[in-house]
Amino acid sequence: MRALAWHGKHDVRVDTVDDPEIVNPRDAIIKVTSTAICGSDLHLYDGYIPTMKAGDILGHEFMGEVVETGPGSTLKKGQRVVVPFTISCGSCYHCGKQQYSACDNGNPADNQDIAQEVYGQPMSALFGYSHMTGGYAGGQAEYVRVPFSDVGPIVVPDGVDDDKVLFLSDILPTGWQAAEYAEIEPGDTVAVWGCGPVGLFAVQSAFLMGAERVIAIDHFPHRLELARKFGAETINFEETKVYEALQEMTGGIGPDACIDAVGLEAHGFFVDNVVDQIKASLFLGTDRTHSIRQAIVACRKGGRVSMPAVYGGIVDKFPLGAFMEKGLTLKTGQTHVQRYLPGLLNAIMEGKIDTTFLISHRLPLSQAPDGYKMFHDKQNEVTKIVLKPDLDRVAA
Repeated sequence: MRALAWHGKHDVRVDTVDDPEIVNPRDAIIKVTSTAICGSDLHLYDGYIPTMKAGDILGHEFMGEVVETGPGSTLKKGQRVVVPFTISCGSCYHCGKQQYSACDNGNPADNQDIAQEVYGQPMSALFGYSHMTGGYAGGQAEYVRVPFSDVGPIVVPDGVDDDKVLFLSDILPTGWQAAEYAEIEPGDTVAVWGCGPVGLFAVQSAFLMGAERVIAIDHFPHRLELARKFGAETINFEETKVYEALQEMTGGIGPDACIDAVGLEAHGFFVDNVVDQIKASLFLGTDRTHSIRQAIVACRKGGRVSMPAVYGGIVDKFPLGAFMEKGLTLKTGQTHVQRYLPGLLNAIMEGKIDTTFLISHRLPLSQAPDGYKMFHDKQNEVTKIVLKPDLDRVAA
């Protein structure tokens, strides 16, 4: 089959690789019909995530048709399913608490020591996202093996277009959990850093959860325009001082809740961010954390900070004093996708959540390397790229 493989920084290629096979009784093989390039895939593309190996198959946002099942799978051939990016067993201590992204059994034992040393506990398993998270082949491919297929995938009703439900795999539940972690109360003002896919879904989710005002912060005009379409007020951080603007917009109090949807590759010409970039270039640091620092400083006293954004290492200049003295609460973590799938699928079917607005480009799988470069270089124009392996099959 054909699959997109990582070969180094800014080097991804569509290779011919072996077809996946059933390995364990609970496995299923999915013929991929749609798969997306995620913003966190760009962290791999930029070489920020360790334990990648040449030839690793990328992609963790995908859906498709069941073509083969193991004897322990509950799926049936011919069903269309969306697959969560987290690989969860459904029966460990954490899965029993619906903390699916903390699953103890998805990540093979051979890979658990990598994260144990760095983070104190093994990471859960993810599709197509380094050997620290299991080394599983991802879904930017014609076919993919799905472990624990009786726990993860959700069956899509007949007649529903892929574009409407594809983002159940990651970014929609991630935006929803981000808003949920912000503990939004009716009448709240919520500030969202980053108007990428997760940030835009967090904007939608915040309003659905009762926020009176949502303030979206970014520097890409098109993304800010999309946030305004959902009712958000906006701040362009290249034109306005964010802290001062938030103070003015909230009568000197600060937002009730702040959501960091930017992560370890924060942009902007700020002193702390420039220092972070220099340290990263000299291998003296890993993450650029301007957005989470700004969120903590801007948030009102007694407020809540939610951090769906991806961070991978150790940081300095963290405003721990402000965090403590202001009495803030911070919640973060990979998304417990399986917990949210039924409710979010119903919300899509009832028209309460729009997902298709996000897609700016559709490409065949064979053009995936071009898609990565375009997404990396043109983030104002490119909001989401969906790869369609079937386009290559038709062309052939």
